[in-house]
Amino acid sequence: MKTRNMFMLILSAMLVFVLAACGNNNKTAETPVTETSANASGSSSDASGSDELTIKHKLGETKVKKNPQKVVVFDFGILDTLDKLGIKVTGVPQANIPPYLSKYADKDAYKNVGSLKEPDFEKINALSPDLIIISGRQSDAYDELSKIAPTVYLGLDTTKFMDSFKENMTTVGQIFGKEDEIKTGLEAIDKSIAEVHDKAAASGKKALIVLSNEGKLSAYGPNSRFGIIHDVLGFAPSDDKIEVSTHGQSVTSEYVAEKNPDYLFVVDRDAAVATDKDGEKAKQTVENDLVKNTNAYKDGHIVYLDPNYWYLSGGGLLSVQEMVKEVGDSIK
Repeated sequence: MKTRNMFMLILSAMLVFVLAACGNNNKTAETPVTETSANASGSSSDASGSDELTIKHKLGETKVKKNPQKVVVFDFGILDTLDKLGIKVTGVPQANIPPYLSKYADKDAYKNVGSLKEPDFEKINALSPDLIIISGRQSDAYDELSKIAPTVYLGLDTTKFMDSFKENMTTVGQIFGKEDEIKTGLEAIDKSIAEVHDKAAASGKKALIVLSNEGKLSAYGPNSRFGIIHDVLGFAPSDDKIEVSTHGQSVTSEYVAEKNPDYLFVVDRDAAVATDKDGEKAKQTVENDLVKNTNAYKDGHIVYLDPNYWYLSGGGLLSVQEMVKEVGDSIK
């Protein structure tokens, strides 16, 4: 009898243990696991589903809500990109807008937020923007603009033009959920670059790039503002010792004649700021008797680049594609 009672006690204890274990297993299976998702820019999504990105840029780190609705843009290259992507913009500096982006000069449809070098803080503040995008000309105003709204610097680093350009485009794609469109656009540009580079390299010709400004010339070489012609598109420089600076190296017609480029690429600043609408001022400055002795002039290889792309909006999905095409079309 005692043996039977002992057996029953052991059996009951085992049953209680098994039931307890099953209960714990069920509890574990029913407990949800909370995960924090992060994207390529290091941003995270909170439990409510609203995305916030942390954008790292030259001037710091900025937290930005994905798909911002009210956007102020101070860089025409970024404006070019947003326009191509069909993204709505609220405010822009309306002076010297490139003609192909002329719709943004409409003061009824878009707010004028100052000039490229002098943002109108009061007007910007009144817009209560969700995002402000700037580049080099507004870098000094970064701290003040950041007090108004999240501000991101997307200027080009011309010492690594394509890397910098692609980083900016990738950032735009992340902010506005246009990653696929950006990828497609960059692939098309890369294809065009490869074709032009092959043509330029095969030609064996040397090039010189100059900016014409109020009767004066400045030269630009590799790693410079317009150095994409050398660094990316494959033209060897006529002078590989040109000082790298934003405003270029001041040169004379004698210098151009001495370097004797096979191709002379000209950016007409006066045309970009509408003081030389027909380009005659630049032509008179460049095509004098000294320059007429160069291979570039004799072979018909003085190329006047579109200043709207090269001077005003370089760094956009459309502008870079057009810049590459323009150089490619000039190779004969």
